[in-house]
Amino acid sequence: MDEMQELEALIPKPGALGFSGSAERARHEMHGPFTLPPGPEAFSFALYQSTGVGLIPGHALELLENGAVFERMLADIRAAQSSVHVLVYIWRPCELSDRVVEALVERARAGVACRVVVDPVGSEEIRGDRDFDQKVEKVLTDAGVEVHYFRLLAGKVLGRLLGRSHQKLVIVDGRVGYTGGFGIWKVWEGDGLKPDEWRDTHIRVEGPEVRRMQLSFSRHWQESGGGLIPPSAFPEAEPAGPCAAGFIDSAGKLGLTDAERMIRIVIGAARERIWIANAYFSPPNAILEQLEEKCRQGVEIRVLGPGPNHDVPIMRASQRSTYERLLAAGVRIWEYQPSMLHSKTLLVDDWLAVVGSTNMDSLSLNKLKEGSLVIHDASFVRKLARCWARDLRHSKEITLENGGRTNPWRRLARRATQLVGQDR
Repeated sequence: MDEMQELEALIPKPGALGFSGSAERARHEMHGPFTLPPGPEAFSFALYQSTGVGLIPGHALELLENGAVFERMLADIRAAQSSVHVLVYIWRPCELSDRVVEALVERARAGVACRVVVDPVGSEEIRGDRDFDQKVEKVLTDAGVEVHYFRLLAGKVLGRLLGRSHQKLVIVDGRVGYTGGFGIWKVWEGDGLKPDEWRDTHIRVEGPEVRRMQLSFSRHWQESGGGLIPPSAFPEAEPAGPCAAGFIDSAGKLGLTDAERMIRIVIGAARERIWIANAYFSPPNAILEQLEEKCRQGVEIRVLGPGPNHDVPIMRASQRSTYERLLAAGVRIWEYQPSMLHSKTLLVDDWLAVVGSTNMDSLSLNKLKEGSLVIHDASFVRKLARCWARDLRHSKEITLENGGRTNPWRRLARRATQLVGQDR
């Protein structure tokens, strides 16, 4: 079999991916049944033809939970030789912020190019204060760090209010990258077991896809008023480890975004299990239908969402509006009890995982700029499964008898959150 025949063999037959041309839909969508050919190679090709990104070998990955990400990150920043790039949704003054500022200031004064992009909705403007401006930005810029805001709200307020960047990226020397759910604020410190210490999951990456993470930063940088980043910030990466990975950079648009394509392809790859941990779990109906179909195929599905500690109460109600339907299909559901669960992870079978900023709600999938790393590595999946086992010890399983039934408030909350994120 030649190379072209091998590629053709990986392309699912018509209807296998569940594409529908229904005239009653105003956009192209993927609809169940949605089953991919088995195996990582077929998955990688399906991901590539859906998002333009396949899984590339040669990565070293480190799973970092909760506040542990910052010690590792700060050590990398302090060792930077040429550039440090930071993109976050939330950056607010606190002791953690002081530590990050100190490291960036030291590197900038040593001649390292340090560039920062923050989202004003998460960091300052929407709250009506100027804490970031006065207490963080000024200190950074006085030391030579370049700071820009992504899409200031002046002018087209309504459209820009929803078109935010929710990505979290730190890239050092173009060779080491971080992504996950982190922001620079006090709630991301600690161990996720106290009400004011959020439970979150992050990843440190070395290998070829750091270049794609750098590309995502550079596009944010340009849109925020920065210039072109020098080629030296995009070094050719040598293989750093055994893991295959692909970074999916998604932006809101009319039609199906790369974030939703990625999630549909990942779920479609499952043969044995799908474990979803997500801060804002209220997927569009097409994904709920896909999960129901996977249950009918015998796939074990678990969902872990935030419990009573939630930063957006209407989102928790919207999340809970999906429970009755999913429980009826056979999905098992837990709510994390000690603090706000802010993780955005997917675990599929024994070889596939996703870690990043992408939430499974309409706003994240349709409007926000998001980024997640898709990973093929059995060792990494085992580590993520161990995190799940620990989290379930601090979680409450939800049934129809103890909170799983819907009600008018939950239905209204879901309609509202779906409306905010609708793509047309």
